[in-house]
Parts: sequence; structure tokens; C-alpha cells
Amino acid sequence: MNTERTRAGLLGAGRPSPTLEDIATAAGVSRSTASRAINGGDRVSREAQAAVDAAVVELGYTPNRAARSLVTRRTSSIALVIPEPDIRIMGDPFFAVIVTGITDALRDTDVQLVLLMSRNGDDSQRALRYLRGGHVDGAIVVSHHQDDPWSTSLLETGLPAVFIGRPWDVQPGVTYVDTDNYQGGRLAARHLAAGGRTRIGTVAGPADMPAAADRLAGWREGLREAGLTEGPVVHGDFTTAGGRAAARQLLEDAPDVDAVFAASDLMALGVIEVLHERGRRVPEDVAVVGYDNHALSATAVPALTTITQPMSAMATKACELLLETVDSPGTPRSPFIYPAQLVVRESSGAGRPSPA
Repeated sequence: MNTERTRAGLLGAGRPSPTLEDIATAAGVSRSTASRAINGGDRVSREAQAAVDAAVVELGYTPNRAARSLVTRRTSSIALVIPEPDIRIMGDPFFAVIVTGITDALRDTDVQLVLLMSRNGDDSQRALRYLRGGHVDGAIVVSHHQDDPWSTSLLETGLPAVFIGRPWDVQPGVTYVDTDNYQGGRLAARHLAAGGRTRIGTVAGPADMPAAADRLAGWREGLREAGLTEGPVVHGDFTTAGGRAAARQLLEDAPDVDAVFAASDLMALGVIEVLHERGRRVPEDVAVVGYDNHALSATAVPALTTITQPMSAMATKACELLLETVDSPGTPRSPFIYPAQLVVRESSGAGRPSPA
């Protein structure tokens, strides 16, 4: 067989897409050898693998995913599960950063991302049925709530899964990526106390979310370490509107607060809006600290002091861990925790304010 002549004929044949048989012919190997070489099988010589690889590039061959999945038992897809209402997902830049981080991690792979949004019981069951159906190789879950079934249900399916944020009840075998939320809340309280603030309230996140609970617990510990009594606590929903509503309630309960720690940057922006409405200056009258270090925190007026949450890095790491788990199932993987860091900007001031 004249391989060069055969390749020339295939390239000039005007066919819409080369087939596996075309690759085998161009490489001078059998169809089964070409299939094993393309799908990562064994029993392929170095020479045959090189010939098949060259033919794939030269002919522009794209494997049939359906046929390939029968051989590899892989779908080349992973799911991102977000147990939140659509309006929250579309309005919070946190989720856009998460999607971008995962997409970056997949950029040099053939793996596709499937988005599953499910907040209520029916949605959760439908999403679980989809995941059990073998449509994806693994799942990443973000924004986990106490009553969500994901940490137990996914484990029962045997589907590889990684959580962004610690699940409420960590089951053995569950892998997650998180930031040290407890330390973040502690840093915020200690920073405000070090600035001379003594009546420090907090707009905490949803009480059924581990990140919010940990930030609240850390805030309380920071106040104890500073020798201060616990200030007022009002829960929000991690949105700007929720921050506004919580701030109004907080100021009604404790009009003399001189500092507020908000458990997200979006809520902190809502707090600042309400303080301005009430004629309270930031930071002269009330210092404010947020959490996340969103891009918008640096451009806020005043620029927002905040605690870092490396969202893009967390998403990328979660994706990397998931792909590793898909490739090597059964290998235990420890949680990966990013340290909390304080970013000081204008909203928290520089020390105790002077009287106006």
C-alpha cells in the first residue's frame, strides 16, 4: 500500500469528515489499532501510535463521542451544580467567576461543562436523576445549603464529585475546596477592634450555609479576643438588596453601632447605601468590612476593606481535583483550604475617628 498516495487521496476526496477507517488507512494500521490509539488503549506500538497521531492531525479527524464513550465509559463532560434560584445566580458575580475558573481549567482538555441549577426539591431530584444517568463523568457543587441532599446523594451514586465550599455535613470520601471562613471572620472583627471600634455589628450570611456560619463564628471569636461584647447580628442572603434590608434592621436594633462586618461584598455595598441614606459617614461614623474581594470592592465609594476569597483559584482547583478523581477513582483527596487575608481600604478607616 502506498500510504502517501492514500493520504493524498483522502485529503482531496472532499469528504465532510474523515472516518476511523480513513485514519487507519492513512496510518497503515488496522481499524482496531487505530481505535485503541485514539482512545488511549494499550497494546499499541510506539510506531503505530505516532502514525495514528500524525494521521489524526493531517486529516483533521474528530472522534465520534458517542462511539468513544462506549469504549472508554467516559462522556467527556462534567456538571456544575448550583443549588440557588436563577435570580441569585444571574445577579451575583461570584457565580460568573466560578464558571470562568472552571472553564479556564478545562481549556486544554476535551471536557465540556454542563450547568445544572436546582434549588427546590423537584429540581434537585431531576438533577440527581440526570447525574445518575451517566451523562457526565463527575460534578462540582457550589453554594451548598444545610438541607441540600448533594453531599450524601452524590456519594451514594458513586459519581466523582468536588464541592466548592465545605458541605454542611462532611461525609467520609467527600472532597472540597474552601477558604478559611472562620479565620476571615476573625480577621474582620480584630481589624475593626484594632481601629478603636467598640460597637461592632454584623450582617451575617444565610444561617443554613457553612461559609456564613463559619464567618459568623470567627467574628464572634475575634470580638472575644479583643475583649468586646458581641454586637447585633442580622442575617442577609449574600445580595446587595439583602444587605440593605439587614442594615436597616441592624440600625433599628442598635443605632449606635460604629462598625459593621458584612459577610459578603455585595451585602457590604448594601450596608453602605443604607448608612449614607441615614446620614452616617463611612468610615468616619461607621467602619465597614466586607468579604470576597470582588473586583467591584476596589471601585466602591469608599473603596471597600474586605477579606479575600480567591474564587477563580478555588474553581480551578476544584476542577483539577475532579479531573484527577475521574482519572484515578478511589484515591483519597484531602480538602484544599485557602488562607484568609485582609485587604485594607478606605471603608474601615485608619484608627478611631475624631469627633466631627
